[in-house]
Amino acid sequence: MLTLEKTPTPDYNLLNSSIKETFTSLDRFEWQAVGELLQMRDSELYLKAGYASFQEYCHRELSAWGGYRRITQLLGAKKVIDTVGELGQHIKNERQARPLLRLVKEPEKLKEAVAYAVKENPSPSASDFASAAQKVVPRTPRPRQKPSSEEPMVPKNQEPMVPRFPTVTVTSPDHPRHGESGTIEADPPNPTQQIVTFSDGEKLLVNNDDLTIERKYPREYTEAIAAIEQQYQQKIERLEQELRIGLQSEATAKAEQQMQEQLSSWQKLYQQQKEQIIQMQQRLDEMEALRKLGDENEQLRQRNQELENAVQEHPAKQWGNTLTKQAAKVLNKEVLRSLEQTIDLRSLAVEPPKENAQECLRLMGIALGNLATAMNNAQALQAAAVLLGSEPTPQAIAYRAEQLQLLPQAVSDIRAVLAKPGCTWQDYLTVAQEYEVIEEDYLAQLTPQEVELITALEKSAQPKTIGVGSIVAHADIYSALYKARGEVIEDLGDEVWVAWEHWKDRPKKTDRYFKKELRLL
Repeated sequence: MLTLEKTPTPDYNLLNSSIKETFTSLDRFEWQAVGELLQMRDSELYLKAGYASFQEYCHRELSAWGGYRRITQLLGAKKVIDTVGELGQHIKNERQARPLLRLVKEPEKLKEAVAYAVKENPSPSASDFASAAQKVVPRTPRPRQKPSSEEPMVPKNQEPMVPRFPTVTVTSPDHPRHGESGTIEADPPNPTQQIVTFSDGEKLLVNNDDLTIERKYPREYTEAIAAIEQQYQQKIERLEQELRIGLQSEATAKAEQQMQEQLSSWQKLYQQQKEQIIQMQQRLDEMEALRKLGDENEQLRQRNQELENAVQEHPAKQWGNTLTKQAAKVLNKEVLRSLEQTIDLRSLAVEPPKENAQECLRLMGIALGNLATAMNNAQALQAAAVLLGSEPTPQAIAYRAEQLQLLPQAVSDIRAVLAKPGCTWQDYLTVAQEYEVIEEDYLAQLTPQEVELITALEKSAQPKTIGVGSIVAHADIYSALYKARGEVIEDLGDEVWVAWEHWKDRPKKTDRYFKKELRLL
């Protein structure tokens, strides 16, 4: 035997709260869309998409949501809320603001109508606002025009547009009575309009195009229509829920992608820092080994001196039958030879090695600086300062070490630009400005030929001026000396003495001119 399980009946309070929250969310999203629409219209962002006007943008992009007519209604409601100020919190959606739109040009009356509606009902509806607006500023019906005796109002062969005494609904969104129902109890004054009596007793002249006749269907038809409407509403709710879930999923996926990218960058940074720490540890180990080697060198030197003194002063007591004085000297020579092959860090600053000397000193100085910082050793700090050519402070050594790390790249870039055919001073200066702080260092690494080339480029870039030895001609094209050739033999500041070549055979071979009167050849 089959039994049907009954679905539990939902709680009224929970279901009622859920319904209110849903409508509140829809209204909130609608107001959010109004803000974005204002930004689109005022900033004219639609022009970037190729639309000539805001109206065209609404028709093309927002036709599924009512197009330009619906957007106009929303913007009108926004204007109503902005006009009433604090009272705008009582207007929950566009439908409630619609009957108040005609009072926007009269802000005081608009506020009075909203205040009146709130006073009558703390949570006013669209009809409450419409009634308040009507009481504050009553609508005056248009005067009925009497038809001319010569022209009949309705042709005899034309049936009335709307049957008598039907129930009609105002469907035009632009009409202040949009969504309200009324009845037609009088004959139409003209073929295109009807006199509609609303539930509050007001009679208005409404266009036929703005009305829809409420048809009465049989009961079975009514139930079928209600079922279709319910299915349609459920479908809309399901689509809204799917859209909400899709947006949440998209936002979650984007957040996860950002977190993955950030985590990857952190891992790369951690790996780089780890490698740097390993390299620093290796340098510290090397410096520690060098320090120990220096200590051993010093101990061996002291021991050697002690052995020589002992051999010279007490040869018989110290050596006896074991070693002779000559054997002791041979041993001392071997020790000295081995010491000469070791590295004395202090001597590197006085006499650097011949092969790759600057690089060796730089690495030694950086390593000593790191060792001094790690062990707080003043002697190592001073040695690093001597090698790097800086003040004996951790900050100065660290700054100098950072500068010298750029030295190999600076030398490589400078040589590359100097090797280019037709290199100019500007080409060299563009690269040299990046390494301006270590100019003396990279100049010391360049060959004499490269330094001379840099000096020649600098001289060629300097503007040429008229001086002793300059070959000149007259600057005035109308002068007889414009095409002549002369040599400056004396510089008097603003003036010079010029010896002209074609005056060699004349008694007067020179003449005095202002520099601005001459031009260089």
